[in-house]
Amino acid sequence: MTISIWRYCHFLLALVSSLFLLIVSVTGIILAVEPIQHQAKGYAIEDLDQVSLATTISGLKQNYDEVFSVELESSHFVKASVLTMDLETLDIYIDPRTGEQLGVVQDRPEIYSFATNLHRSLFLKSIGRFFVGLISFLLLMITLTGLMLLAKRQGGIKRLFSKVQKDYSELRYHVILSRWFFIPIIVLSVTGVYLSAEKFNLLPDTSTANWEEKQIDSPTKYNSVVEIPLFQNTRLDNVRKIEFPFSDDPEEFYQIALKNKEIKVNQETGEIVASASYPFIALASRFSFKTHTGEGNVLWSLVLLLASASILFFIYSGFVISLKRINRGKRDSALSQMPDKNECEIIIMIGSETGTTYDFGMRLFQALSSVNKKVFLTELNQYTTYPKAEHIIILTSTYGEGDSPTNARKFIDRLKSVEQPNNLKYAVVGFGSLEYPDYCKYAIAVDEELKNPENFTPLLQLEKINNADFTAFKEWALEWSQRTKIEFSLQPPSKKQQKKKLLALDVIHRSELNIDDTFLLRLRPKKRTDFTSGDLLSIYPEGSDVARQYSIAKIGKEIVLSIKKHEFGRCSTFLSKLKKGDTLQASIDKNPHFHFPKKANSAILVANGTGIAPFLGMMHQYKGANINLLWGCRNRTSTQLYTSFLENQNENNPNSNHHFAFSREEKKMYVQDTLYLQKEIVRNTVQEGGCIMICGSLSMQRQVLDTLELILEEFSDLNLDYLKQKGQLKMDCY
Repeated sequence: MTISIWRYCHFLLALVSSLFLLIVSVTGIILAVEPIQHQAKGYAIEDLDQVSLATTISGLKQNYDEVFSVELESSHFVKASVLTMDLETLDIYIDPRTGEQLGVVQDRPEIYSFATNLHRSLFLKSIGRFFVGLISFLLLMITLTGLMLLAKRQGGIKRLFSKVQKDYSELRYHVILSRWFFIPIIVLSVTGVYLSAEKFNLLPDTSTANWEEKQIDSPTKYNSVVEIPLFQNTRLDNVRKIEFPFSDDPEEFYQIALKNKEIKVNQETGEIVASASYPFIALASRFSFKTHTGEGNVLWSLVLLLASASILFFIYSGFVISLKRINRGKRDSALSQMPDKNECEIIIMIGSETGTTYDFGMRLFQALSSVNKKVFLTELNQYTTYPKAEHIIILTSTYGEGDSPTNARKFIDRLKSVEQPNNLKYAVVGFGSLEYPDYCKYAIAVDEELKNPENFTPLLQLEKINNADFTAFKEWALEWSQRTKIEFSLQPPSKKQQKKKLLALDVIHRSELNIDDTFLLRLRPKKRTDFTSGDLLSIYPEGSDVARQYSIAKIGKEIVLSIKKHEFGRCSTFLSKLKKGDTLQASIDKNPHFHFPKKANSAILVANGTGIAPFLGMMHQYKGANINLLWGCRNRTSTQLYTSFLENQNENNPNSNHHFAFSREEKKMYVQDTLYLQKEIVRNTVQEGGCIMICGSLSMQRQVLDTLELILEEFSDLNLDYLKQKGQLKMDCY
């Protein structure tokens, strides 16, 4: 299935509003800090329900010459506007039990005023308010479409908080954070729309203009307002604001704003002479404002701050996800020899996101090729005409909520537009997990689409393989063999590797963890051992028969490893605790396909993260070669771990250069971006017969190969397959 309408809507809404969302998110973070900072002043009164209005008025009249107003803030601060005994007008925070001053009300910091104006109207007045309201609405739509995508990915609303599938970090945390902050973001967007609608008078009037006058029946007059029962019985937790009369004239009233209404009180009799209840819309507006700003609630302000920050992350991760979907290109077939597609009788097409399905396809390709069948293996995105084909086999996984893998997203469209010149018998095998409700959903969709062309005939029914079960795949292959009368044997996956003879290695040095939780480990074999940069050091965690392998850098007689410490990684945690003088037991595995070519005079070494390790050794060993190191990491601080090696390399080999790509700096760049900037060097290296070597993560490898293929198309007719066959392209990724 192609990308769903929900994904398109989600992407387009985010794309259109991203700049404005960036502004309102940053200002939202700033404004969320204000209530927290305000509360930190410590003027909050916790027991307002125990303090009467009479007590507060009495304390104020004793301490000040005149009182103009008292206001109860959402923060539980009591603010008073007074005239002091020195005839100075002040706005102060008071203790309502005594009337004593706790602090002076300060002018609002400029940064908050600036952020408020930018947040509310983008400094464009009414036009800006309209845009902010629109962006709030778009944020609501983005959140709702995001919820639909999340539910689809997780297998329904009921599975919304089930285990998240393992993916690259941006996608994984895009899903995790969306679950955490869905409700706060909905609240922010809904209240933002509401407040904007209120500013444009799109809601009913919220004023209390309809005052109800009351008849006074010669009530008792009191000598002091503090004796009035209304003031004695009214607690401050039910009061919003009090406006004091300007004089002792009985015609001047106390005007008191309570939680649900406003009243006017005769200062002599205590009689309520008029009252007006707040309409529901006024209460809703007040609630929306407090909820949108976090005013008076430190915990909710902190939630809003994190929600605003999460929107910034969603903008970043959303574009990363989109770019990965758009730019993730061809996966290298890793085939040294393959017949021309126009001459092949069997076509194997792969849809694979992580490589597991691709491995099954390779085994099938090798098995059929070994019995002298002309077989062509390719990705589903590359579907085209096959003049001599008799059989087409499709092996595909399902991604996310039933979507196609990246390298299969164009297949169904191509199937509809490409007409095969001959009749084809087809078989579809889906790979997935029964733990997810969309089990093999994309394979089902492909199988249905293949029923439409008239010259396509199903050879077998759709086969579904759970959890990459090789036995089930082997049974399917046997059935296919019987139907086609082509006898072949599949090579099963290798079993757990047996422990090899272990070598004793002395720990020479272990660095401290850097900002990326990465460290260097220097080892020296106790006995003379033959090894070189690019080989693998196999270390067996205690109680395990499966080795953890690290690429070796050979520096003199020492082995240097670059290791990422994972929180729950048994091996990396163990290695991070080694000390100088300790002994490590491990084995060295030869890795000849990733050795530096002895005859190469130039090379481009591309890595990310700890993939830099073997290249440090290669640069040290081949000092006469013209070497360009391209390395991707998070920020400049990440480079400090390797500074001494790179400085020595520059001194020993003036022909070496290194180029860094920082993904977390202001100008975000990835190693494939740096590769494209050095495309002239790439062209010269390839033309001179030099080598391009890639080490690091598989996701990085895919991006680098896409960029490399683009560069080759610009400069020559060469392609990745040609470079690999000539030994000019070497990869060791994980």
